[in-house]
Amino acid sequence: MNVWIAIGLTAAGCYLVKLIGLLVPAGALERPLVQRLAALLPVALLAALTAQQTFSDGGSLVLDARAAGLAAAGVALVLRAPFLVVVGAAVVVTAGVRALGW
Repeated sequence: MNVWIAIGLTAAGCYLVKLIGLLVPAGALERPLVQRLAALLPVALLAALTAQQTFSDGGSLVLDARAAGLAAAGVALVLRAPFLVVVGAAVVVTAGVRALGW
């Protein structure tokens, strides 16, 4: 039963956050600072998710093949490679490091 309580509370919380977002005055959303933060927030959240998925295993910090793949993707991005090349480089390097057993 505790799972259903958690699901209900989460659904109610999501609804309230959505409602609060609709109640914000339009003038507050048109400020340059708010627009700049709104543009940067998805990038920051994606970077945090990527770091969490790359460098954690359970509750501990790890450096494994995923970190090497992320580094390869970063190098490909610096070299301005197309998106599929960036993903391909990350996959190939990660698979290569895992195949070598590091």
